[in-house]
Amino acid sequence: CCLVPERREELTTEGGLDAAAQVDYLRDYCGELAEAGVRVSLFIDADERQLEAAAEIGAPVVEIHTGHYADARDPDRRQAELARIAHAALYGRRMGLQVNAGHGLDYHNVQAVAAIEGLREFNIGHSIVARALFSGFAEAVREMKRLIQSA
Repeated sequence: CCLVPERREELTTEGGLDAAAQVDYLRDYCGELAEAGVRVSLFIDADERQLEAAAEIGAPVVEIHTGHYADARDPDRRQAELARIAHAALYGRRMGLQVNAGHGLDYHNVQAVAAIEGLREFNIGHSIVARALFSGFAEAVREMKRLIQSA
């Protein structure tokens, strides 16, 4: 299961879980889940401090929040966000974490993220479901898979 932050006024998650501010609580909570056989992932921002906290908590998996990249319209800002994600992927893998990515990824922006070495899985929902309304799920998934694999 992936633990994500939630604010009542949000329509969708707008940032990662602040694991660094909740290490003790999350360590206990994740420990209970692990004892029950649940593999825990933390949805966090591409930040060394958050990755270090995830490792300290004992979460084997993190999902890097890619929303800032997906929302960036300025090419320089988009490249800076990609660099942050790439650094987080490398840093997390060096700590032994499985590093995934997701949020705001779609058919137009996924390839640049998929090209980052060390990312294992991509969580892409809205984009695939929206495409599936027109092409069917099989074709929507096939096209996304093609984009990721060709990155």
